[in-house]
Amino acid sequence: MTLIYESKNFTLESHENPEIDRLEGGHIKINPKVRVRDRTFLSPKQAIELMRFTIVAGKAMILWMERRWIKIWRINYQDNGNWNPELHIHLYGRAIDAKIQKYWDPLIPGHKTQFKALDEKDIMEIKNECEKLFNSEEFSDKNRWLS
Repeated sequence: MTLIYESKNFTLESHENPEIDRLEGGHIKINPKVRVRDRTFLSPKQAIELMRFTIVAGKAMILWMERRWIKIWRINYQDNGNWNPELHIHLYGRAIDAKIQKYWDPLIPGHKTQFKALDEKDIMEIKNECEKLFNSEEFSDKNRWLS
């Protein structure tokens, strides 16, 4: 995994073996810095931070990938833990014009060897978008609704 961004309690990483090719929307993952079984083990502040992080990461992913002409229509957020029994959230970009993992079909799980992970430029620019969003009034730690 390649680190994209980190907050106080969570990291955002590019998935090395994506379940969605980068040209069809891409695949990133949020992990807590301290392992927990599931979200019921988070404090209320950590839960708020995680929700804010998922929103910012999703927005950052959409903003950057659309500038690369990848038409993400939505992000599928999946709180998984089947193979790795610890909290982690997958963000799957779902491009409206995808050919393999079609937007309107359920995600077919499993890492495909032909699927490409995000490239270095994607990672750098998604990080930049996260920084801009976390520094914006809406998502800043200074926002009275979030503290």
